[in-house]
Amino acid sequence: MTDAASLPGRPRGVVRSGTATPRAVNVLAPNPSPMTLDGTNTWLLAEPGSDLAVVVDPGPLDEAHLRRVVETADRSGRRVALTLLTHGHPDHAEGAARFAELTGTKVRALDPALRLGDEGLAAGDVITTGGLELVVVPTPGHTADSLCFHLPADRAVLTGDTILGRGTTVVAHPDGRLGDYLDSLRRLRSLTADDGVHTVLPGHGPVLEDAQGAVEFYLAHRAHRLAQVETAVEDGHRTPSEVVARVYADVDRSLWPAAELSVRAQLEYLGEHGLI
Repeated sequence: MTDAASLPGRPRGVVRSGTATPRAVNVLAPNPSPMTLDGTNTWLLAEPGSDLAVVVDPGPLDEAHLRRVVETADRSGRRVALTLLTHGHPDHAEGAARFAELTGTKVRALDPALRLGDEGLAAGDVITTGGLELVVVPTPGHTADSLCFHLPADRAVLTGDTILGRGTTVVAHPDGRLGDYLDSLRRLRSLTADDGVHTVLPGHGPVLEDAQGAVEFYLAHRAHRLAQVETAVEDGHRTPSEVVARVYADVDRSLWPAAELSVRAQLEYLGEHGLI
């Protein structure tokens, strides 16, 4: 068995609902799959001693899960005062409108189509609720509307699907773009180097204790895959499906459709840079 401490980002191990940091509690959604791993991590955030909480990514439209998030807040003596979205994929955002009904909250997101209320989210916004402070970090690439949330007091960052707790994420072409994604990873690396962030609270998978190690692994992985795609094209594999069959031959075939999205993003990136 592989020691978790030796894996990229130092994952904590088993994914479960419960306290992750002094200000962050995970409520795991019951939607496990090859793409969502153990399920969606719905994050309940609150300043110690405060009676107000913020929820990030209510998750799928699953009534029992949404009510469990509310009940988790209630048991801690808190009221959910705000709902935030890292991006608009259904496993993160489909339940947001219903959750807003249950809690009476506004929903803030980068994409106006996902918002409930007048306020959106923009780079550098500082969200303060009940003494809790979150800083909005733009991280497009997985999708165009992807955001992360920096939680300075816990030296943590909530990454949605930009960095996962296990494996690597998809650049969801055409909405997601590889150049944007690489820039976003470098932005997160700056958070680890300049702002002392050491914990990743991902949208799926276990909490990561080594944020900088996780970012460096992702950057190295992307460089390696890009080189593999370039070589595959040079060897005559021209279509995305041909490249996937060559480059992702060791990956479960059920994941090939998602891999093809990333390959399309990589081919676009290589073409834009005159490399193919």
